[in-house]
Order: sequence, then structure tokens, then C-alpha cells
Amino acid sequence: MDTTARWCTATELGAGYRSGALSPVAVTEELLATIDDENPVINAFCLVDSDAAMRDARESARRHADGIPVGPLDGVPVSIKDLFLTAGWPTLRGSELIQPEDDAWTVDAPVVARLREAGAVLLGKVTTPEFGWKGVTDSPRCGVTRNPWNSDRTSGGSSGGSAAAVAAGLGPLSVGTDGGGSIRIPASFCGIVGFKPTFGRVPLYPASPFGTLAHAGPMTRTVADCATMLDVLSGFDPRDWWAMPTPTTSSAEKLALAPDHLDGVRIAYSPDLGFGTNSPVVQRNTEVAVDALRGLGASVTEIDLSWSDPAWAYHILWFSGADVVVRALGPGAHEKIDHGLAAALARHAGFSATDYLDATAVRMALGVEMGNLHLDYDVLITPSTPRVAFEAGVDVPAGSDSPDWTSWTPYSYPFNLTGQPAITVPSGFDDDATAPLPTGLQIVGARHADDTVLRVAAAYERIAPFRTWEGAR
Repeated sequence: MDTTARWCTATELGAGYRSGALSPVAVTEELLATIDDENPVINAFCLVDSDAAMRDARESARRHADGIPVGPLDGVPVSIKDLFLTAGWPTLRGSELIQPEDDAWTVDAPVVARLREAGAVLLGKVTTPEFGWKGVTDSPRCGVTRNPWNSDRTSGGSSGGSAAAVAAGLGPLSVGTDGGGSIRIPASFCGIVGFKPTFGRVPLYPASPFGTLAHAGPMTRTVADCATMLDVLSGFDPRDWWAMPTPTTSSAEKLALAPDHLDGVRIAYSPDLGFGTNSPVVQRNTEVAVDALRGLGASVTEIDLSWSDPAWAYHILWFSGADVVVRALGPGAHEKIDHGLAAALARHAGFSATDYLDATAVRMALGVEMGNLHLDYDVLITPSTPRVAFEAGVDVPAGSDSPDWTSWTPYSYPFNLTGQPAITVPSGFDDDATAPLPTGLQIVGARHADDTVLRVAAAYERIAPFRTWEGAR
């Protein structure tokens, strides 16, 4: 079997379809066979619908043959995180408490609807921790999802199935959610690109129980693919009362026209936000990346934000939402869910309306501070995570002084509090010669400056000495 298509980007697949060098049918057949072979090891897919995928592929092949593809993702395989409603498939959210007969399963979430309209080939659904509650991916229903670089390590979460699938060559695209880092954490751990757009850019339905913390966005192998997928996912949907208007310009087209250099771009660099601690390899790789951005012409200033950790405020907002989810499942649900979630809800319980308003005040103050920062700087650079992926099957790394997943990912959830766009791109590897693990660079922009974030990420990607996902070729 020809395995070259397995590692093609969405951009490469689209070009191959248009030229006739590749066929959506052959590519889909190859990927389905690869999933059969490799998914048992990493456990990224919790549902594969070969019949539906091949039907999508054949319909796409006919459109390409007739010269009428519906867009750049026509025929491109994609996976769907199992938090999104997908007509014809169950949405079980990693929980044993949700059964297929509990819902008619006839509705597409906005992201799924847009992907269908774009002609994408839907391969199946990928794993999530129960209700997407934590920064690693294991669940009572689906078990442990593992890192393709080292199956003893976690893929991260909560979009760990998405990241593992893309990194392992089980499809070039996936769509994830991010309420505290759930796109960026696993993308960083698995060495791919993951983008949390400005809140409201990508509509959600049903509304997330985590409210305005929750974003949806693309998980891809390249920044160009990320921009193309963002164009498809973006746009008004009446079911989301926070949804922004449909963009009138294309992020992918803007990115294609952007210069290779970063002359005039003002970058603030914070290695720790004032309260994080990085491993030596993360610190080294981040500094190398920052130097590379300087070499592209950007003005880079290291700043001292001196933030206090806003985790307490985040916990009030996050676990209030999680408690609503579990209570809705009826009496006794707390005894049947992920033990880690039950313990977290016990630790973070009894919040009052005043507590909630105090937490909201913290996020508003952070938003004001970041708004002022972006008067002077176009983007903020941080590490994506302070360490590489740790052992699979645990919520926190060995030796952690806290049971909360937020304790080991300090650079992600603050920007869910502020609703800003943030992307992670690969920044290198650790020094393990046998099974090296990726590190990530986070680029944060002002609200609604998604295209600026993509431009900086793409410029860095062009000169970075690796694309981590190619390591498996």
C-alpha cells in the first residue's frame, strides 16, 4: 500500500485532488487501514464509520472529477472530538452514564455542519476525558489515549484523541475544544499545531456548561492548514447567541499573502507569566524559538508580568460548570463518574454567587491588563506547557504537590479567562535519544487578532528546523 498520502497535509491533499495525482477514495481507504493497524496502540478513535467515510470520499471524488469541488477541504479526512454532536453517531463524552438510546443523535454541532458543507470526509470520533474535564485523556468509557511519540506517555487533553490522531498520521485534521488549554496542551505534547481562536469566532451548540471559557478550534499539522480549517469553522450560527458574524475575509488567503519576515511586529516574551516554572529543556527550546523570531525581524522584549496564579478564579468557573453537568445526570452520578472528577468536585464545592462574581472580576481585570499590553505588543510569547508529556493514565505528573490538572499547565487557562486567540506550534524536542518528546511555543494575540497570531506562527514555522509530525515518516 502506498503510504505517502498518510502524511500529506490538507493543503497537499487538496492540490493532489485538483491535479488528479491523488484520489479522495484512495486516501480515505489508506487512512482507514492505518487506523485499523495503529489505533489499538494509541487509542485515539472511539468510533470509526468506514461506510460513511467511504461514501463521503466517493461523493468528493465525483465533485473533483466534474471540476466542482466545494472548497479547499473537499475530500480531506477529518476526525471529530466526541464532545460535538454529530448526526448519525452517538456523542458519549467519554462517560458510561450516557447511552446511545439517550438521544436521537440527529443534530450536527456547528463545526460538524460546516465541515460537511465543505465536503470533508468524516472518519469518526476521537476520545476525550469524561465531559472534557481535565488536561489528559483517559475516561471510564474509552480508557487511556497515548502519545504517538511514546505510548507510555499521555497525549494530553482534553482533545487528546484529536492530537494523537493527527500526530500519528490517522488524518491531517481534527476539531477540538479548549476550555482551559484542551487544544493547546495535547497539541504541544504531540507536536502538532493547535489553535484556540478568539471566543465566539467558532460557534458552539449546545452551549458549553463551561460558558465563556469554552472555545472550539482546529488541530492540524501546519499553520496553513489551521488557517484553512478556521475559515471553514468560523461564522455565525443562530444557535450560539455568542457567535460572531461570519468573517468577510479569509484567514488562509491573508496568510498566503503575508511576508516571510516579521519586520515591524512587536513581541512581548514572558517565560513564566510570573508564576510558572519550566523544565530546562522547555526553557531552552523556548529561548531558541524567541531568538529565531528576532532573526525574522520582530522586535522582542522580555517582560515581567508578575501575575499571581489566577487558578482559584478559574476553578470556581470551571468546576461550577462541571458540577452542573454531573448533577444533570441524576442522583448517584457522582459515585459513577471518573474518580478524579468526583474528587475534584469535592475539593471545589460550595461556591456562592459572590464567589462566582469575584472570579468574574479576576477575569475582567486580566482582560483589561492584556488589552493594555496589546497596545504596545502585537503578540505575547510563552511556552505552551512547562514540561513535556508525562506518564499516561494519571491526572498529574509524579511528585506533583497538587491533585489539580491546572497545577502543571499554568500557561493555558489564563487565556481562556481572557478569551484571546492563542496557538501552539512545535518548538523542538527533549533530549531523549530513544523516544524524544515534543515541546511547544504559545503565541497569544489581542482579541480578534487571530490573523496576526497565525502570521507570526507561520513565519516561525517556515524557519523552524523541524516539523515534528514528520518524524514518523
